[in-house]
Amino acid sequence: MKSKQFIVIGLGRFGQSVAKTLFDMGYDVLAVDDDETIVQEIADSVTHAVAMDATDEYALRTLGIRNFDIAVVSIGTNIQSSIMVTLNLKEAGVKKVVAKATNEMHAKLLSKIGADRVILPEMDMGIRVAHNLVSANILDFIELSPDYSIIEVTAPSHWMNQDIKTLDVRAKYGINIMAIKSEDNINISPSATDQIKEGDVLVIIGSIKDLSKIESLISND
Repeated sequence: MKSKQFIVIGLGRFGQSVAKTLFDMGYDVLAVDDDETIVQEIADSVTHAVAMDATDEYALRTLGIRNFDIAVVSIGTNIQSSIMVTLNLKEAGVKKVVAKATNEMHAKLLSKIGADRVILPEMDMGIRVAHNLVSANILDFIELSPDYSIIEVTAPSHWMNQDIKTLDVRAKYGINIMAIKSEDNINISPSATDQIKEGDVLVIIGSIKDLSKIESLISND
């Protein structure tokens, strides 16, 4: 299977973090910024790095951007540039465009012009921190949509030494256990007979409403 190809435009701290992480995960990454110095600094940490003005539609097309599966627009405070680049990418036929917004109005504009997903890093981090503060057992929180999320939690003590079938979490709580992480490995496709052991970390997906019940359950554990 062909590996996904990513183009990351805008190499501030957020953009560099995304580009380097994707490359470390084994994907092809083209990093783009109009600052030659930044491009040189990241060149060894991605597949390719190019210094150019991505708001120039013709220059952008010379990169063969239609061949990329996902484009990440992580331009910082220049909202006009962010919008222009997002428009250029959509009009050029990029399959999926993920754009970083600096505020909610910026996010609405990006959505209206066709961004497939809009990220508000500070708000997203705020949500994660809030959930983590509610309970020390809630290790991470990822909002997939306004209705669904994934949480990573320390398994409740009263779930210990019970298998997934016995716990019947789908029927009781409306959630699914996607993975079980233990000290030495991760089970990314747990079966009904797999048991929850002491110290296990569970990756759970469900609706915000159903996950809130789990958070309360864990908080009171």
